[in-house]
Amino acid sequence: MTVYSGTFDVRDEQLMRRAVSAALQARLVARPNPWVGAVVVALDGSTYEGCTAAPGGPHAEVSALRRAGDAARGATLYTTLEPCSHSGRTGPCTQAIIDAGVARVVVGVVDPDTKVAGRGVEQLRSAGITVDVGACAPLVRSQLAAYLHHRTTGRPWVVLKMASTLDGRTAATDGSSRWITGDVARQRAHELRAESDAVLVGARTVRTDDPALTVRNAQGPSPRRIVLGSAPAGARVHPCTEWSGELEALLDSLGGENVLQLLVEGGAHVAADFHRRGLVNRYVIHLAPAIAGGDDAPGVFGGAAAANIADMWRGRVVSLQQLGDDVEVVVEPLTIAAGQDTK
Repeated sequence: MTVYSGTFDVRDEQLMRRAVSAALQARLVARPNPWVGAVVVALDGSTYEGCTAAPGGPHAEVSALRRAGDAARGATLYTTLEPCSHSGRTGPCTQAIIDAGVARVVVGVVDPDTKVAGRGVEQLRSAGITVDVGACAPLVRSQLAAYLHHRTTGRPWVVLKMASTLDGRTAATDGSSRWITGDVARQRAHELRAESDAVLVGARTVRTDDPALTVRNAQGPSPRRIVLGSAPAGARVHPCTEWSGELEALLDSLGGENVLQLLVEGGAHVAADFHRRGLVNRYVIHLAPAIAGGDDAPGVFGGAAAANIADMWRGRVVSLQQLGDDVEVVVEPLTIAAGQDTK
């Protein structure tokens, strides 16, 4: 497979960013399909946007082409992900693009799915359409990280979300932990649940906090609930999947069931297990402007710490945002932050 990178000007980058923005509307409805955005730019400069619908509905490219109608002839189509070239619940997007008479297609990233994997680009080029690949690729990879990781590894993208004080404590010495962070941060936590196909906690957290793990303070569906160990009868987390095997086997199983993103919410020993096994793809830490002031309160990770400074895990901060009085810090392993995970 040969997919050549294109040359892009400022206008190309602006329009690909519009396609990325359009894809935001598909984030909560498209799964397990990728959340893709597309923009058609007609010869007269008019633009038409589309995004992927719920499974069985039109993909982003087809949605944008339908809005464009006859204006698509001779137009340029921007799409965040390579157009599919196979039939599933819908027909191939490549054929719709060819039939519409589009002259040029600008693609953010190639689809690693084995059903596509460059064939969409090749089919369009074989039809005489100019195809340029790689516009705003880092931005698109970030938006589609969970999908790209799943199609590349067969496992879900694992997001570890924890909340702590400034000195890294997740509860008081008496075990009370509600609420370390404020309303805005808690809403963000619910948004993360809505973006995830499954959410996981340990049985100790279920016994201590009795969380429902549903989406309540945000729009979007509630994720599938998973408990490491056994959840007590009557716990609010039911119905849930109870798991007692290896974490790697769990990820393989969930990946086979089209779980694209798994949100791990703790507790400390569960977080440490995922972290030490190198299974976390993104760390989301909510820091409250509070200080426990000692070393006898529970920390974010349970168990033994790194023996020396050289053994400490180091990642890269990929985003920071203020959430009310709290701060969200998003960190990824260096290989992922450098874009090596999804190539």
